Amino acid sequence: MKRILLFCLIALVYTASGQVATRTETGTITRTTAAGTTTRSYTRTRTMDSTTIVKDSTGRRYSYNEWHDKILSGGYMLRKNGAPADSLNEYTLAKMSDADLARIRAMRASMPVDETGVIRTGAKFNFVKAKTIDGYEVSPDKLVGKIVVLNFWFINCVPCRTEMPELNKITEAYANNPNVVFIGVCTDDKDKIDEFLKTTPFQYHHIADGKKLGEIYQVKGYPTNVIIGKDGNVKKHNMGYGLGSLDGFKKVIDEELAK
Repeated sequence: MKRILLFCLIALVYTASGQVATRTETGTITRTTAAGTTTRSYTRTRTMDSTTIVKDSTGRRYSYNEWHDKILSGGYMLRKNGAPADSLNEYTLAKMSDADLARIRAMRASMPVDETGVIRTGAKFNFVKAKTIDGYEVSPDKLVGKIVVLNFWFINCVPCRTEMPELNKITEAYANNPNVVFIGVCTDDKDKIDEFLKTTPFQYHHIADGKKLGEIYQVKGYPTNVIIGKDGNVKKHNMGYGLGSLDGFKKVIDEELAK
């Protein structure tokens, strides 16, 4: 008898090209046979779009927006149908148990971070002079000795919007601390941002028309979050939003404040 145990971690990054998501699966496959037990780790990236087949246990098929929104809510996961290595683009949407939630948080925490771009852990972050839509001046001189939390986003980015309530909770914890500054870099123009913020609170200082800044900092996906310490170096960064993606952010800020 062969038994295969498969655990997957799902990270979704919404791109500007429309209904396209990148699913990064990281997990272990354990096989038990008469000859013994073997375990191997794997990481695989798949592109998912409106042609991807996603059904629930009753056989009901979900549209891209339906299953994508449920995944981003943090309470659901996609289980790949067929063998892990095959090319079948079909998944089952399943509600996660408490054990699933804990396992995925742990696995996400262990995922390697892309350190190949301008934004790298430990690297100096070179601030480009800019002014936010509420008049806050962003400059190297003004931010010396401060902890800066950056968020790169755009209005039509679904995971960007989904993470905003969690980001707002973090900003509220430091609302009275002038040494922690939260800055959003949005690709949309000022008028669109102003209109958006009327109905969707996002408690950052926002730089409009930030596409060029995204290019300068080699932002590879949205949302991207970055914490810059008092010394001007990157302390933590990640891309995309999913269950556990912002775990540890408040801890890093507190550690920097204690220095």
